[in-house]
Amino acid sequence: MMFDTDVMIWFLRRRPAAVLLVDREPLRRLSIVCLMELLQGAKSKREAAEIRRFLRDNDFDIVPVDESTSHAALAFIEEHAQADGLQIPDALIAATALQTGDVLATASVRHFRRLHGLELKHFRPD
Repeated sequence: MMFDTDVMIWFLRRRPAAVLLVDREPLRRLSIVCLMELLQGAKSKREAAEIRRFLRDNDFDIVPVDESTSHAALAFIEEHAQADGLQIPDALIAATALQTGDVLATASVRHFRRLHGLELKHFRPD
């Protein structure tokens, strides 16, 4: 399963619903874009290092953006940026999940629901 940034924020904060969702998954993937968003939100270099260590220690596979992923994200942007407000990071995360064949776990289903071919797992942090 591919995890969106919002799920990972809840997971890193040890929110029980997020911990349960992530812990149940034997294959844990993140788009490198998600990792960049997490590191961008870190309050210090120390916190950024803790995030990287935590992901490594919990067997997260970080999936890079390759050429085919970039083209899929571009197609999403061309079709959904104006009509649905799709942002570049979400397009890249969705395209990464689509390219790996993973379900994308997200609390932000509205950002992704109109993207053809993408399977979503709606996460609720409550």
